[in-house]
Amino acid sequence: MRAPMIDVAVIGAGPYGLSVAAHATAAGLDTRVYGRPMEAWARHMPRGMLLKSEPSASNLSDPAGAYGLRAYCRPRELSCSYGEPIPVETFVDYGRWFGSHAVGDALDASPVAAIRTDGELFTVELATGQPVLTRTVVLALGFLPFAHRPAALCGLPAELATHSSEHHDLSGFAGRDVTVVGAGQSALETAALLLEAGARPRVVARTGELAWNTVPSARRSPIERILMPQSGLGTGWRSWVWSELPGTVRHLPAATRRHIVRTTLGPAGSWWLRDRFDGRVPVFLGRTVAGAAHRGEVILTLRDAQGGLDTIHTDHVIAATGYLVDVERMGVLDQGLTRAIRRTGTAPALSKHFETSVSGLFVVGLAAAATFGPVMRFVHGARFAAGRVTDGLLSSLRSRPSCAGALAPETDSPRQYAGG
Repeated sequence: MRAPMIDVAVIGAGPYGLSVAAHATAAGLDTRVYGRPMEAWARHMPRGMLLKSEPSASNLSDPAGAYGLRAYCRPRELSCSYGEPIPVETFVDYGRWFGSHAVGDALDASPVAAIRTDGELFTVELATGQPVLTRTVVLALGFLPFAHRPAALCGLPAELATHSSEHHDLSGFAGRDVTVVGAGQSALETAALLLEAGARPRVVARTGELAWNTVPSARRSPIERILMPQSGLGTGWRSWVWSELPGTVRHLPAATRRHIVRTTLGPAGSWWLRDRFDGRVPVFLGRTVAGAAHRGEVILTLRDAQGGLDTIHTDHVIAATGYLVDVERMGVLDQGLTRAIRRTGTAPALSKHFETSVSGLFVVGLAAAATFGPVMRFVHGARFAAGRVTDGLLSSLRSRPSCAGALAPETDSPRQYAGG
């Protein structure tokens, strides 16, 4: 006997997964979102971290806009003002509050073990062994599957070398020498938090100079607002387009899209972090990690811009070296599904509705950045993605095998429900 069938299975309950589920549920689709809400943010971001994005760019999305960050913060007398960073703990609690209100009974904390095709449908196998038959799937896998570390560090044992996403509690490094590789917010904030936890951190970066974001100003003249409009990705017309019109990015050549994603909002520290870092954490600039060995400790070989080599001895290395989207690392997909996904580079190629080349299989979040641009690396992109995906789900479901509660072909325009 076949398992009960649902319309939409959303895999992942972070900001994008919850937002898609909120829109799809509001559109009348029988939806389930699998995973513990905000689990990656709660367990894979360091305690004490502050969000780099402004509060206004940190909203999850429901069609009515009733459950934004301000709606959570105001009755709790929490600050949600421009220029005041949000603690990650507050953001996690907000996301869970959003899930309970905007998604409700569609939440299922069960982890997903595997996804495979089942004729024109999909079978989602939960970690409990229970199969779920679904007409469509939305992958909202977040950042964890794509953690990237330099090849030179890959031969080190896990107890000596980790990725920044593997750490929530840095207090275990108290009294130890820790080398952080990277020059972005993750690297600089990790180093600052290590210092404040009693460790002896240093930063190694290939850049010749660290970059710091400027202090935001809420008081700008009308001409400044015209010349440098504010957006979810910062100020300036270019940032505004990438932030507010991601659908246009998809029409650009693939090489241009890759360049935009690579160069927009490059490695830089937040303005509020600088006083906690400058003059307190030793920095080795213009160096790349050329090799690594271990003999009870880690011995790093660094190469400078002129080809010169020097050596660092350290107790532990943390690679804060970002994320690299690769379809092959979407581990929940079976091999047949993985092979069937058309790609742009190593990332999935997506339609205007975030659908892959596999009919009924959609991808949102970081994994969609190669198609829709840099805003997909940030929470701010969730509203656009959730609306577009819901349009796509409604369209796709009309041509797929039906189940109880499925929308009939006469259903109203999907735009009525999508909210964008």
